[in-house]
Amino acid sequence: MKFEDLLLEINGFGKFQILILFILCLPRMNLPMHFLLHNFLAATPSHHCAIPHQEAFVNLTMEEVLLISIPREPDGTFKSCEMFSQPQFHLLLNSSLQPENNSIIQECQHGWVYDHLQFTSTISTQWDLVCEQRGLNQATATFFFIGVTMGAVVFGYLSDRFGRKAMLLLSLVCAVIFGMLSAASVSYSMLAITRTLTGVALSGVSLIVLPLGMEWVDVEHRTFSGILTSMFWSIGNMLLAAVAYLVREWRWLLVAVTGPCLLSIVCLWWVPESARWLIANGKVERAHRHLLRCARMNGRKDFAVSPEDLRRMTTDKKPGENYSYITLFRTPVLRKISLCSGTLWFGVAFSYYGMSMNLTGFGLNMYLSQFVFGFIEIPAKMIMYVLVNRVGRRQSQAWALILTGLCIGANIVIPKSFTPLRSAVAIMGKGFSEAAFTTAFVYTCELYPTVLRQNGMGYSSFMARLGGALAPLVFLLDEVWRSLPEVTYCGVAVCCGLVAFLLPETLHVRLPEGIEDIEKTQAKGPPQIGAPKGTPLQSLLK
Repeated sequence: MKFEDLLLEINGFGKFQILILFILCLPRMNLPMHFLLHNFLAATPSHHCAIPHQEAFVNLTMEEVLLISIPREPDGTFKSCEMFSQPQFHLLLNSSLQPENNSIIQECQHGWVYDHLQFTSTISTQWDLVCEQRGLNQATATFFFIGVTMGAVVFGYLSDRFGRKAMLLLSLVCAVIFGMLSAASVSYSMLAITRTLTGVALSGVSLIVLPLGMEWVDVEHRTFSGILTSMFWSIGNMLLAAVAYLVREWRWLLVAVTGPCLLSIVCLWWVPESARWLIANGKVERAHRHLLRCARMNGRKDFAVSPEDLRRMTTDKKPGENYSYITLFRTPVLRKISLCSGTLWFGVAFSYYGMSMNLTGFGLNMYLSQFVFGFIEIPAKMIMYVLVNRVGRRQSQAWALILTGLCIGANIVIPKSFTPLRSAVAIMGKGFSEAAFTTAFVYTCELYPTVLRQNGMGYSSFMARLGGALAPLVFLLDEVWRSLPEVTYCGVAVCCGLVAFLLPETLHVRLPEGIEDIEKTQAKGPPQIGAPKGTPLQSLLK
């Protein structure tokens, strides 16, 4: 008997599974509030050099003081990072005149003055992360994703070793601690360290929530549960826009997005450990208790499987044997899956965060952009739910990422004066990007066996967070060529999308339990998308 057959006996999608999924949706909803927080935490408002008071300025208005103290851009706005070493009083007579000598232009000497109309404070205004310090501002997001990258390795291994629920609880507790410490930061260095550690903690939430829910769900409802959980990421996206609009001070904004982790910790009490993981690791008594609870809640009181029956379902894992990330590359099929899925995840995250962190680049207000980018993800996921069940995971994954890249590329050639068209193309691209991310989570969970699923997710997430860490830094390439960041995002998305065609199809396939389910002799010919439900994975692998 396989675990999938056991799920059919206790109802693989009853009240028990629905309760688990909705509880796990709470931390999932909180994730984008941290992952995309950089848009508001590190926003840079309009600014110009601070001008020291002089007696000659007594009878001048502020506009006149700026006119004689700050050089202008070609469009007439005041420059953000330069000032005149001496007041240019002749500009009061004719503001269209040029400075008497360009050599009198220098960098800001006395700090900056910021426009606080939109933001009370951000980390940019707190520590003057502008002009020559602009790179440190962008690096804040990179530090966070470096933490997420490290956390993917740590929690991917630990959750396969010590269980899904225990590591999810540890992840949430650490997220609360480091999130609050971030809000209390007294220096940029402290913020960089605590945000990195917050990323490490939240990586566990990102990795564990979806597999823990899917391991309790039968084959027929597996895609639905994955899409449902992912929907709450989009809801969190929209909530971030509302929270950031209401909370304009960066410290309180951090508190506001960290607080919901406390609710998730409390609700986790009702979530059981994965019975698949317990059985795979020989903990059949605990698995049996959880299965009995599931059967009672789902109205299957005639459930009569004994612990001895479960013990016969254990995988070929030897006593004392522990799997690691190296195991992902030891056997041929797993090695191919790991290399391709890692490349795919890098491209998915790189393009997703490249678009998500460019809220002001498509002609919309940043709060509206954040909300619309979150809202468009919901219909994108609904469409993807239909596609992955009709045309398969592989085709859906590949084309969603390729179309993301093409939308990014289209906005390179569309003139900026065509604001409505640019906004429409950007929104479409964001929808395709989220569709690619959603499919990647569902697809990857189905590719790896239970004994290695979290290791596989950890490795894939490591590659994704590597892409997420590099994505903010690519914006700095606009100093080389204004369109170079978009060209980079476009090229990476298209190339990584093509790699998805090398992965096996998993539509209507049972979740593999052990490595032997992946590596057994494969059936000849290409995988058939219309394969019967419950077909073993090895029979569909090329």
